[in-house]
Amino acid sequence: MSRSVRREGAGSGAGSGAGSGPGAGAEGGPLDHAVWRLRSRGCWEDAAALLEPGVARDDASAALRRAGLLVERCMFTADGWERAEEALRVAEALAATDEERGAAACERGHLAYAATVLAVRDRADEARAALGRAAALLPPGSSRRAMLDFRRGLMTEHFGDSPQAARAAYRRAHAAATAQGDALLCSFTWRHLAGLALRGGELTEARHGFAESLRLREELGYLVGMAPALVALADVQPEPEAERLRAEARRLFRLLDGVPSWLAGRLAEEDGERPPAPAPAPAPAPAEGPAE
Repeated sequence: MSRSVRREGAGSGAGSGAGSGPGAGAEGGPLDHAVWRLRSRGCWEDAAALLEPGVARDDASAALRRAGLLVERCMFTADGWERAEEALRVAEALAATDEERGAAACERGHLAYAATVLAVRDRADEARAALGRAAALLPPGSSRRAMLDFRRGLMTEHFGDSPQAARAAYRRAHAAATAQGDALLCSFTWRHLAGLALRGGELTEARHGFAESLRLREELGYLVGMAPALVALADVQPEPEAERLRAEARRLFRLLDGVPSWLAGRLAEEDGERPPAPAPAPAPAPAEGPAE
């Protein structure tokens, strides 16, 4: 893949937007590269720490990026909620433009969504309200609208019981992400479009979407997102390819010390082991991931 491909994006909720998202990609400077390397390996606290000097200077962009990283940590680990809330409050306080306020609202909505989908606390109403606020604040041409469409699609898919509306939102996000060169967000939209295709019995389309998602994550080096992508693709592949993919997912899951946490039960069952008993345990997640 061309080194000009941007890596900002999805799981962290790049409500912070193209070119300034957590770990902006190859087009960024040394700080962006360092943040990306840590983020892509699930080292969100370390990545967020690199942005602290900017936050200390009341840099709203740095505050938004830090909040996005810590929200992503919650989504992948079901932990760190207080840190994410604190970072979001700082980002909201520093936001001075509609663009920045909309970006902060998008992160607020994603954090509330994560808490709900992982069965930590029902914050679905808060998520809807925050994402609606983001839609009202972000300018029509904002690059952040791609992420907003994706996140509204998540809410619709998981809590709106409307696969058709979710598909439309994911397609809008996918088209915008493609136009912006945001390959990481494309990996998320491919993944969720494939999940909807699988639910509709469209196996060939699902297999293509999951394969594209995995390919993009491999090319970007998004290690923390590899195991979910492998598991999802395994579900639509014949043996022995399916088992090869699951074995690689288990290897990466162990390498990252059990991240993402919501894959624990699934991978333990396939490995013939009893999963550990976390306290509290997140809600079971579909193979395509609860949010990611």
